[in-house]
Amino acid sequence: MSPRKPADSATMVSELMMPHQVNNLGHVFGGVVLSMVDRAAAVAAMRHSGHPSVTVSIDRVDFKEPIQSGEFVTCLAQVNFVGRTSMEVGVRVEAENLLSGVKRHTTSCLLTFVAIDRDHRPCEVPRLDTSEPEDARRYREGQRRREVRELLDRELERERGPRGKAAP
Repeated sequence: MSPRKPADSATMVSELMMPHQVNNLGHVFGGVVLSMVDRAAAVAAMRHSGHPSVTVSIDRVDFKEPIQSGEFVTCLAQVNFVGRTSMEVGVRVEAENLLSGVKRHTTSCLLTFVAIDRDHRPCEVPRLDTSEPEDARRYREGQRRREVRELLDRELERERGPRGKAAP
């Protein structure tokens, strides 16, 4: 499998936000945004891996600004980091006021996907070509996030003790 450039996985999912998608404050529900984020990230993961890919975790979601009914929302997704079978996908969400043309960065999210084969088992994914400085930076940051998650998981497991019981 030859390495693939992160830009090859780049995906854009857009939708006009409608009144039925907002809460009592007039802001688009977070779940609506997360659904769009998950779909965009899934496409990026499948483009990179060439396999069906499933969401394993949502590592971080930062809702920076609310989105209003009538705004045109775009999710921009791209693979940042790959393991053997997993991929970290970064998603940037922008909302555009179609009347003024003003665009705002409203949400950022990191998700992890695993590529699966015909038997629904994890399968290997292509490496990332990180020859571009920005791609190399994103890869290093994704690698570091993975290391921190694994360290935290080990520490919490040690604290819980056998069978998930709290250690004395």
